Amino acid sequence: MKHKMRKLVFFVGGAGSGKTTIAKGITIKEHPVFLDMDTASRPASEKIMTLMGHDPHDRDSAAYKLLCRDLGYRLTMDVALENLELGLDVFAVGPFTSEIRNPNWIHEELAKIGATVHDVDVKVVYVYLEDMTQYKKRIQERGHKADDWKLANWDEFVQRMQRVEVQWNLPEHSVLYFDNSKGTLEENIISVERFIYDRQDAAAGGIPVTLGEV
Repeated sequence: MKHKMRKLVFFVGGAGSGKTTIAKGITIKEHPVFLDMDTASRPASEKIMTLMGHDPHDRDSAAYKLLCRDLGYRLTMDVALENLELGLDVFAVGPFTSEIRNPNWIHEELAKIGATVHDVDVKVVYVYLEDMTQYKKRIQERGHKADDWKLANWDEFVQRMQRVEVQWNLPEHSVLYFDNSKGTLEENIISVERFIYDRQDAAAGGIPVTLGEV
């Protein structure tokens, strides 16, 4: 009997884009393993930042990036890979800003469990908002302590929010650039779900999607 390919789906994009909300909405329906990089790394990050005399809630400064950033992704991916080895589908949520720019990164990660993009169905959902002012509004409204640095250094932070092309060498139609500023939440969840599970009407309802190109 032919087994279905394991899925590893990355939900990437800037803070406030809504990537986590969409991923959770699909998880409720489809029940993959759900991994949010911030949740997975938060206890370690808060401890390290406190011990080094920094704001434990900071997730954006140079100090955080030096001390905690790579650790957070390592913790997340180790759990993701372990679940893939068990044959489970995995959703991984986080900015993954450096990782998506590295063509070799996904292949090196899968190689750690003896896998490739030919036996793991890797997809990327790049969630973005059309207007940069929408990011700030959403970040302000959610009121997270981890966003204090972003708002206090907005001009610097917003430069990191520019949409970039995912550089991974994946099969055709494996990357979706999704404008989350249009449509209702339920419509957007359904549209992204259709993309992930290869349902033909992925853009039904006029939800704005772009496959494979910025």
